[in-house]
Amino acid sequence: MLLDRDVLIDAGTGAGDLSLSELSEIDHVFLTHSHLDHVTSIPFMLDSTAYMRDRPLTIYALAETINSLRQHIFNWIIWPDFSQIPNEQHPYMRYKAITPGETVMLNGRAITPLPANHVIPAVGFHLDSGESSLVFTGDTTVQDDFWSLVNEIGKLKYLIIETAFPNAEKDLAILSRHLCPSMLADELKKLKLKPEIYITHLKPGEDEITMQEISGCVRNLTIKKLLNGQVFEI
Repeated sequence: MLLDRDVLIDAGTGAGDLSLSELSEIDHVFLTHSHLDHVTSIPFMLDSTAYMRDRPLTIYALAETINSLRQHIFNWIIWPDFSQIPNEQHPYMRYKAITPGETVMLNGRAITPLPANHVIPAVGFHLDSGESSLVFTGDTTVQDDFWSLVNEIGKLKYLIIETAFPNAEKDLAILSRHLCPSMLADELKKLKLKPEIYITHLKPGEDEITMQEISGCVRNLTIKKLLNGQVFEI
């Protein structure tokens, strides 16, 4: 998800839809967690645009996520360590640890990590422009702390929430700490606000049945599928 032109929320394969010029304008990447479908574009983005940059790309993530990137990707075995090149004083990339509840301010935009319940340490994000807000859950499953914080947000305009599996795969959703439609319905009962709701992280080939099941499970809310290239204004 691209915020304005300079902030990327997660960096999965969708970042490959951006041109080199657009990628070079990104100065900040906020990661929900370290799974491959959320970080896979970072190495290629750096390799492709490093010569175009006059400032490091800052990766904002949990300390555990940063440690995973250092150990398993930017380790000189899988990919060069861009936090060390061209040198430590002027690297192409730098890390900045974030903590749930602690807001990062970027040119008037408030980005606050929210708690997530996943198989590895993870967060969602609350994006606040000062006029209205958007919440992105990232990968998560059943939890209460998240909703307590979301219900305190003023002017929440959009909620983007994951539903990874259809109901037939509920056991897999529970094991991998994702949501299925019946679990989503129970979670949305905790929501006291009335934002527009969009579903993300649908499995390819199972998206239609999952959306149909969501419509059957959640009858009092209008819920839409998140589309590629969709634009939100906050």
